[in-house]
Amino acid sequence: MPAAPPVEARRRLHVVTGKGGTGKTTVAAALAIALASGGRRVLLMEVEDRQGIAQLFDTPPLPYEERPVAVAPGHGQVVALAVDAEEALLDYLDMFYNMRRAGRMLKRMGAIDFATTIAPGVRDVLLTGKLKEAVDRGAKTGRRVYDAVVLDAPPTGRIARFLNVTAEVGTLTRAGPIKTQSDSVTRVIRSPQTAVHLVTVLEEMPVQETVDGVAELRAADIPVGHVIVNMHRQPYPIPARLGRTTVRAGLRAAGLPADKPVLDALLAEAADLRSRIALQERERIELDRLGLPIAALPMLTGAVDLGGLYRLAETLAAQGVSRSVG
Repeated sequence: MPAAPPVEARRRLHVVTGKGGTGKTTVAAALAIALASGGRRVLLMEVEDRQGIAQLFDTPPLPYEERPVAVAPGHGQVVALAVDAEEALLDYLDMFYNMRRAGRMLKRMGAIDFATTIAPGVRDVLLTGKLKEAVDRGAKTGRRVYDAVVLDAPPTGRIARFLNVTAEVGTLTRAGPIKTQSDSVTRVIRSPQTAVHLVTVLEEMPVQETVDGVAELRAADIPVGHVIVNMHRQPYPIPARLGRTTVRAGLRAAGLPADKPVLDALLAEAADLRSRIALQERERIELDRLGLPIAALPMLTGAVDLGGLYRLAETLAAQGVSRSVG
């Protein structure tokens, strides 16, 4: 797959989504490292209470506190944060109403947990609000705390609603802090400084979910960045007509047994591989029709360790995904 051209410059918020099992958390971590290269400071956030970032970087579970987790090439820094909805609400109460102490009391009473449980939309408003705060932190003084923010976001099936929930809340109120907060978050998410990257693999269901996700994001006026094909296998060239005679000759030339069980197994494997290659080609055509830049990441053997993340970060950088930070 050819290298994708860079998307628009000065993207500061990179949202990474994908169907479960496609490796979106791994891609988000690798993208954070790529964006931090060259001395930048990048915040990597997660909002799903899975502690996936801590597992990837082999660190203790992340509290609601920003902690360095990696050093990028060129003395860059990746800082990680696991966003907690209750703590985000306390931040909100403190920021707009100077009520952190009262909020702590409400938390001890269980009121905050009750509110965020019975109204899931409230939880998403708080999470996206914290995201916007991290993107804009330091902007008024001209010295931003982070050069970029990467969000390990909810899956593709609900990403548009998650990012658009603040705009929906904003339509319900005419004035006041809630309206102000909703409008400011919506402006950031829909602005050119945001890019939603969709992670997929070349299989039917993930590709279809990617296609649907792109349509929903575009309908909500949320900017889409790259489609990132993860765990991409380079297809092996297999002759269109591969018969027993050819395989038997090859085995004998290699000094290997060429009896019937071996021949049957090899021919079945070749047929299966040919079928998978054809499927990948069809799914790649579906992705090409989206008209978006496409990047590809290789399949890594074994569990993804820190070395693997750096390798993936280099690949993303080489394909232009990390050039969109400014």
